[in-house]
Amino acid sequence: MTAAVTTAAPPRSLARRLLPLQIGVGFQGMMLWVPVEKLFMTQIGFDAAAVGVMAAAYAAVVPLLEVPSGILADRWSRSWVLVLSSIALMASSLLGGLSHGVVTYVIAAMILGAYFALNSGTLDSVVYDTVVEETGSSELYETWIGRIRAVESAALVISALAGGLLAQLTSPRFTYFATVPLVALAVVGFLRFDEPQLHKSAEPERLRSHVALTFRTMTRDRGVLRVLLLAAVAAMAAQAVFEFGPLWLVALAAPAVLYGPYWAALVSTLGVGGLVTSRLHLERRLIVGLVVVVPLGAALLLVWSQSLTVVIAAQVVVALALAIIGIHSSRLLHDAVPSAIRAGVSSGAGTMSWMLFLPFSLVFGWLARKQGINWSGLMLVGALALVGLLLILSIRRVHIALPGAEPAGVPAPPRELACRQLVELVADYIDGTLPVEVKAELENHLAGCDGCTEYLSQIERTIAALSRLEPTKERPR
Repeated sequence: MTAAVTTAAPPRSLARRLLPLQIGVGFQGMMLWVPVEKLFMTQIGFDAAAVGVMAAAYAAVVPLLEVPSGILADRWSRSWVLVLSSIALMASSLLGGLSHGVVTYVIAAMILGAYFALNSGTLDSVVYDTVVEETGSSELYETWIGRIRAVESAALVISALAGGLLAQLTSPRFTYFATVPLVALAVVGFLRFDEPQLHKSAEPERLRSHVALTFRTMTRDRGVLRVLLLAAVAAMAAQAVFEFGPLWLVALAAPAVLYGPYWAALVSTLGVGGLVTSRLHLERRLIVGLVVVVPLGAALLLVWSQSLTVVIAAQVVVALALAIIGIHSSRLLHDAVPSAIRAGVSSGAGTMSWMLFLPFSLVFGWLARKQGINWSGLMLVGALALVGLLLILSIRRVHIALPGAEPAGVPAPPRELACRQLVELVADYIDGTLPVEVKAELENHLAGCDGCTEYLSQIERTIAALSRLEPTKERPR
């Protein structure tokens, strides 16, 4: 049984299978209007108050839709949810380009929120399941989600440069219309992607039970809740860097020509972080210490430094560290939950990050207005300290050895047992040869995973049916 689970696929097979997904993600990132959005908004009548209304409308849509869209992906199709996200992005870009006033553009922004909600949790879940389905383990997940994030980052950098040039040659409005056909190519990529079926391996259950299981896993499983909080706080801190980072440049009177390279450097951290995460071996204490301490020191520089070079370098370091932690936390989260609810639970991290970011941004803005942007950087220092603490606790809980001696040949799963470990241990569980501690962890997983419970029931019924069969006796001649 174990051999069937851990048989590895050739790397080329996995690469070919994920290629359409990478193409889709790349074309989704070609949002040519992003670098000139604020300019276009001022041209159609936005002022500071209207920008605040738009931000509030956008912020309300994303957390409301994230978990429901994740549950939809788990129950229906993750590829088609990604297609729907592309359609939402095309509709938002088209409506934004057609806007001549505030109200229409606010509606376009709300549709954009639907795009982000549909993408949240779905993309990393489908990558994780593809890796597990092809290789039998999640070891290559960080490598491949990192490559996909690198493609996304490269597309954002290219679109930032191309969008600014296109707006200069034509108009900011035209960049919205030019985005639509590019995103349409993303739909083609997602439709050609061979979606994994791990989340459909168990018998379908009622929607009410599925929703209850998803929320019960997020709120009652301490291991899952800890990693969810790590992912959410890291995402909140990263959003704060991207949202408020330019304010340091404004305070230091940076020349306008510097903003383009600065933004490209900041966005590129998403790709660089994706490429290096799988090579860092975050189970090593020294590496974890560096990932925790270095961004903390960089954030402190934002509080004290008055140098443009130092401030930009510090923000890049912080954004890079948060990108690395975000990818690793998604690995920990997916390892801890069954595939049937993976996208829903993963989307919960996005919802939590928005719930945390709203009060964080309000206090950050108030402190920046009262004391200056440097002092508000202390809030970023506090957020990074919390991220570091949660990272250390999460990794320690995953890699800690279970107490007690295990019989030779029986692997000790992590505290937060995943479906893959249960499949490997189910034969020993039925035979009654598991250590008490391992058996308790396995039964705790069964209590919250209907798919594994059904799988165990099928194995037990098969064994019972076989035991009733008597060997055929040869009749004497």
